[in-house]
Amino acid sequence: MDRNIHIRDMESRDYMSVAAVWRDVFGPLPLADESVVSTCEKMKADSRYRVFVADIDGAVVGLAATVESLAINLPNGFIKVNGLGVLPQFRHRGIGRMLMERVEKLAGERSISVVELGSGFQRTDAHAFYEHLGYRKNAFRFSKRI
Repeated sequence: MDRNIHIRDMESRDYMSVAAVWRDVFGPLPLADESVVSTCEKMKADSRYRVFVADIDGAVVGLAATVESLAINLPNGFIKVNGLGVLPQFRHRGIGRMLMERVEKLAGERSISVVELGSGFQRTDAHAFYEHLGYRKNAFRFSKRI
């Protein structure tokens, strides 16, 4: 594990780097750069959202985007990871684990006992990684674009 990896909150100077990591890991964003900036600003202004970045010598090489939500059956709510990604050339260095540990620390800070995430069917390596961290498959996620 590299000692110069720093997990920190996303800052405004990171927006385009976060978008670049997202595009590299998850595919094209259907958004112009201005929309990415606007969305990141909205997330920074809303305490339910947190985006953590993995920084190596000032370069963003990974991210974990989260949102805190409420549920009837979870009185303290839960944290959903909306995206976890590390650039391919920086994988297998413990960065994904460090990002997820930071998410779990946030859950503890907020007295939240559940962290959940979704992952595309094709991301089988990611599924093995999540299971290695103790996450269990327990549902399918459905979506519909309106």
